[in-house]
Amino acid sequence: MRDVQSLAAQPSSSASVAHPTVHPATPPAAAQAEERVQRSLFGEILDWMLVPLLLLWPISIAITYVVAKSIANQPFDQALDDSVTVLSQQVSEVNGKVVTRLTDPSRDFLRADDVDNVYYLITGPHGEYIDGDHDMHLPPVEDETSHPGKVMFWDSSVHGSDVRIAYTYVDLRSAAEANLTGAEQLRQPRPPARLALVQVGETLEKRARLANEIIKGVILPQFLILPIALALIWFALSRGLSPLSELQQRIRARRPDDLSPIDSGQVPEEISPLVRSLNDMLSRLSLSIQTQKRFIADAAHQMKTPLAGMRMQSELALRQTSQQDIHRSLEQLAKSSESATRLVNQLLSLARAENQSQESAPFVEVDLSEFARTVVQDWVQASFSQRIDFGFEQAEQALPVLCNPLMLRELLGNLIDNALHYTPVEGRVTVRVRAEPAAGLAPELAILEVEDTGPGIPPAERDHVFQRFYRILDSGRGGSGLGLAIVREIAQQHDAEVTISYNPRSSDPELPGSLLRVCFRLQRKPDIDSSPDSH
Repeated sequence: MRDVQSLAAQPSSSASVAHPTVHPATPPAAAQAEERVQRSLFGEILDWMLVPLLLLWPISIAITYVVAKSIANQPFDQALDDSVTVLSQQVSEVNGKVVTRLTDPSRDFLRADDVDNVYYLITGPHGEYIDGDHDMHLPPVEDETSHPGKVMFWDSSVHGSDVRIAYTYVDLRSAAEANLTGAEQLRQPRPPARLALVQVGETLEKRARLANEIIKGVILPQFLILPIALALIWFALSRGLSPLSELQQRIRARRPDDLSPIDSGQVPEEISPLVRSLNDMLSRLSLSIQTQKRFIADAAHQMKTPLAGMRMQSELALRQTSQQDIHRSLEQLAKSSESATRLVNQLLSLARAENQSQESAPFVEVDLSEFARTVVQDWVQASFSQRIDFGFEQAEQALPVLCNPLMLRELLGNLIDNALHYTPVEGRVTVRVRAEPAAGLAPELAILEVEDTGPGIPPAERDHVFQRFYRILDSGRGGSGLGLAIVREIAQQHDAEVTISYNPRSSDPELPGSLLRVCFRLQRKPDIDSSPDSH
């Protein structure tokens, strides 16, 4: 498609170029709501240590209370066991009647307790009262025949007070009846067991006192140990976090221009990843500052020449008296200002390209073929003014690539500007977009080519032309030496590759031309294979 007029007639807005979505600014109230409250590492660790400790403390008290009661019950249960055993030995059956051999002093001794009330009750085989306190309750119903002589315990109440009761059953049969042999049982069956119930109970005052004493002996030291433990935890955390304070002091003591790495050997192992990340950031910051310093120095150096020329031309025009000489000086002044403007624009483009990132300007997917068409349309008028045959060859299908549209436009604009600048009058400049297959498979690369019929770039100079402010001495066309440096910087950000060769379509040995090729990775493979085709 080499019809420049028809290409220029197409509106640039027809190209389907994707642009990043612009979101409205976050309201101040929402921004304040999203701010995170600054938290103290010391307080965070202290909370995670004290909260479990304060939760475990009442649990330990409850466990101590249960254990103390169990310990306190053991000696008193043993005393009740002895009492009910002794009392059961005083129960017998005489002439079919259950009797006890307790004397009044024995009863007084049984009840002799300064703290707790002691109760006892003896009942016969049929539950009839034999001796003791009528107010005591009977134990739970059990298989009585399986427990004669065994002492058991249960909890009950007497006169509204809780009591611990030991009880046992007494076999009232005589020893001769109870110990009949098998042959004797055949001749004379053993009579059924006749069991008398003996109970001895006491209130729980002494048990509670002993349990409280045990609890006091365990809990009171904890009240002294807990503040000491808190103080030790506080001291240990302060000492453990002291390397952070030392690191903070070392960083604060640095000079503002000191971007050297922090020595990670002087910090604990846990802080080493943080220090390494900080060193990486310092390295990137140092590189960024060096780039800015180099840019400022280069810009100042490069601006001296056009500014000096403009000053000289203006002073010369002021001294001239002839209108023709003044007009000539003003023309030179206009050319110098145009050169300075172009240099400033390229310097700003280079600075923007070097500081561009996907975080500040997210990449979007665009059709490289349609995108290149819109950029070519912007340069049609410039090609008319220089009388250069300017053409565009479009791919047959969409070639989606991931890019920053603003930077990609800058890349292609510099390639076209460089080609138009070095191509002589009546020369040819062609922008081509095509897909390139890889190893015979479906196309995997999107190729952007700009070819011209200018003097070309010798192979020995092709690595140097990407350096900033580098110019080929015998080119004879001037220039700032920034265009291809901008192209390489933007291509690297897009993971693209830039190559330079002679124009294979040039037929003039004196003007071999140049072919600059930029290879992008496709986001997805086209549906059909394509080959370069000129329209």
